[in-house]
Amino acid sequence: MTLRTLMQAGPAKANELFAKLSETSDGAVKTREKLFSDLKAELELHTGLEEQHLFPILKKNPETKDLVAEAIRDNKELRAKLAELDAMPKNDPAFAEQLADLQKTFRQHARDDKKELLPAVQRALSEEQVLGVTEKMEASLAEAEQAKQDEAEERRAKAREEREQAEFLARQAELRAQEAATAEREKATADQRVRADARRVVDAALRPVAAASKAVSDVTQLAAAVPAAVPAADAGRRAQAQAVAMTNMFMWPWLGAMQNRQPTGNATEVRGASGMEEVIPLGEETLEVGKRTENLGTTRVRRFVVETPVERQVTLQSERVIVERRRPVSDKVTGEILTELTVEVVETEEVPTVEKRLRLREEIVVRTERTQRVETVQETLRRDEVEIEQGDRKRGNRQLRPVTSER
Repeated sequence: MTLRTLMQAGPAKANELFAKLSETSDGAVKTREKLFSDLKAELELHTGLEEQHLFPILKKNPETKDLVAEAIRDNKELRAKLAELDAMPKNDPAFAEQLADLQKTFRQHARDDKKELLPAVQRALSEEQVLGVTEKMEASLAEAEQAKQDEAEERRAKAREEREQAEFLARQAELRAQEAATAEREKATADQRVRADARRVVDAALRPVAAASKAVSDVTQLAAAVPAAVPAADAGRRAQAQAVAMTNMFMWPWLGAMQNRQPTGNATEVRGASGMEEVIPLGEETLEVGKRTENLGTTRVRRFVVETPVERQVTLQSERVIVERRRPVSDKVTGEILTELTVEVVETEEVPTVEKRLRLREEIVVRTERTQRVETVQETLRRDEVEIEQGDRKRGNRQLRPVTSER
């Protein structure tokens, strides 16, 4: 890349950014801020390359010394207007007018460089000096581009980390909500079981009372049905016998076993009053399998620049002037002689030029893929069983029989 190409590449990119900025409206604040940031970086890079690599060597040459002083003043004016525009709110109505003024100043600066500075550089500097300045400016441009890429990569990495952190927090919140819902369901199920057990206990306690009340009612009805001719004593004895029979009918299931069982030293304590029903709840464990999301790690893809030296062979041609003297074939005059004549022949030589172009080599696609799997969970569950010990009413012995609760 030649010095002229380098000096004209910056203004071309800056003019493109100027055009994009001029097309934005006052409401597009974010777009203006982004474009103005790129324009500011481009202008600072352009003026910085001139002042760092080109102006020092031009100051040493008397022919270009005055041009350098004028160019430095133009750069100061350009930076001052750029600072004013940077401090101005991007939705200010006067932004477009100030931008146009800055663009006018920059265009004049670019024309001065093209018409005055660059020709003076070509006349005043040797090819080696121009080549040295060009190489230094190319190196600075490469460093600036690398710094810009590193900054962009850092911003992308930071945005990626923030996105992953937000996703992780969202998953954790979802898991906590699921756990809270599961705990709420378990609590509701336990409350229903407790209420059901309480209802069963109350019903069991009320059944003997209801049976006794019905027995008394039946005895009263039998006593009322006795004929008037039957003596009062016989009627009383008959009513008493019927009451005893009804009592035995309803109360025997609760009293018979305890009356026939003889107390022993290691006998199990009988709970509850005589004739009352005792309820023993039998419980069991159930298995509920949930799931949660765990972070298995973060995959990072980092792009970086690798420099590879390459070689190319190119065929170059050169033309050299060869002057030789020879004797004419004939002494006959065929042209004008005995007059002054000057002949200029230009010698030419081809030199290699190197230009690097960017092209898209390949693309890296980063995405997540969700799969499913079935996993068997093994656990041991407990449940209550009951063993009933019941004595034989006829022979007075006891029998043990296990009873399995229905599920």
